[in-house]
Amino acid sequence: MSDISSAFADSSARVIYEKRGRVGYVTLNRPASLNAMDLRMHEELCAIWDDVEQDDSVWLAVLTGAGDRAFSVGMDLKELAARAAAGTPPTSLGNRGGGWPRLTERHHMRKPIIAKVNGLAIGGGFELALACDIIIASEHAQFALPEAKLGLIPGAGGVFRLTRQIPFKAAMGYLFTGRKMSAGRAYDLGLVNEVAKAAELDSCVEQWITDILACAPLSIRAIKQIANQSAHLPLEEAFRTRYEAEQHRLLSSDCAEGARAFVEKRPPSWTGA
Repeated sequence: MSDISSAFADSSARVIYEKRGRVGYVTLNRPASLNAMDLRMHEELCAIWDDVEQDDSVWLAVLTGAGDRAFSVGMDLKELAARAAAGTPPTSLGNRGGGWPRLTERHHMRKPIIAKVNGLAIGGGFELALACDIIIASEHAQFALPEAKLGLIPGAGGVFRLTRQIPFKAAMGYLFTGRKMSAGRAYDLGLVNEVAKAAELDSCVEQWITDILACAPLSIRAIKQIANQSAHLPLEEAFRTRYEAEQHRLLSSDCAEGARAFVEKRPPSWTGA
């Protein structure tokens, strides 16, 4: 399989994509625009997420924004205004334009994704973080969905995910007002897994990476699929449902490796196959 990371390795790319060990590092790269997302960035991200899913050497991805001011402030409003002036129709839930499917609509991503939020996560930037499995935030991070103030809605999943990931009335308060949520408040609501000092954010994320990679990759993928597919099922139905990733795990060599390594008093050697 070809490695596309070389195409996204220089500073001219909207997204920088690097593979180090088992990890794909995805960095939104428009720091002067607070990593606002334009159509070109969405197109680059689409190719990168395809590669993350298809490359068997990648077991985990980390998504962040360049610089220390913003993860992403969401949609490039200047580009949006220009498109509206040119007569481009407005979009609503699930924009299937350039760069589709976006992470927010990749409902069956197998591999875990960590959002490293190093500043503002606003609008579509917050929606990107909500679509990740784990969020690690710096102390100065802030989150908001201000779309209603702009005559828009959080159509990339913000309405759906925020109301599922924090208490409903709390979510509606943020959706109705566009108020910013501090990293500490997000942690208290269970939205953020850990808050770190800015100088310690990288090491904090690396510890999460180490802990996840110590686990069997096929177990992680099965857990992710089962958790997502069963979240709104009655318990009895959740047990009866067949999960493809779990069937894959059961048939893998890794299924027996953990117990064998425990008996032999050695670290397990996961293959992901």
